[in-house]
Amino acid sequence: MKSLKTYSIPFTGLKLGKHDFEYVIGNAFFDEFEYSLVKKADLVCKVELEKQETMLILNFDIKGNINMTCDTCLAEYPFQVAIHEQQIAKFAEEDVDEDEEIITLTKNDHEINVSGLIYEYVNVAVPFVSVCSDKGNTPYCDKEMLDRLKALEPDDNDQKGSDPRWDALKNIK
Repeated sequence: MKSLKTYSIPFTGLKLGKHDFEYVIGNAFFDEFEYSLVKKADLVCKVELEKQETMLILNFDIKGNINMTCDTCLAEYPFQVAIHEQQIAKFAEEDVDEDEEIITLTKNDHEINVSGLIYEYVNVAVPFVSVCSDKGNTPYCDKEMLDRLKALEPDDNDQKGSDPRWDALKNIK
């Protein structure tokens, strides 16, 4: 977790207004998280921190490629992401968890670590079903695997015949 210290933004010395930070996120970042959906990535994260009297407004702009594994042909392919998120952190006397959407900073806090937020935003951007191509026409598709899957598909003739086990259950009514 020592490498995640680079994602801490010290806000106590900053003047009121907007401040820009940029991070390059690679494989080492995701190695720090044990159960990450993403293992390999090449991302650039730009964070715009707007410091106000009572709060911090963090605008995240994350762009780049995540290496995904296709659920159909098991080939690895780059998946482009463009993530735009906003996070608000307010200053309070004590740590109050009224709202899960807003981070509460106490008077003892002097920096905010954005690594957890970046990790969360990237993992949420991962598609539920990962497919490199619908038709298998990208250079990443494993043609041999697609041919094997096609050979294992049942014929239309097998679909038309009924299964006697299910026919017996229909008669129970």
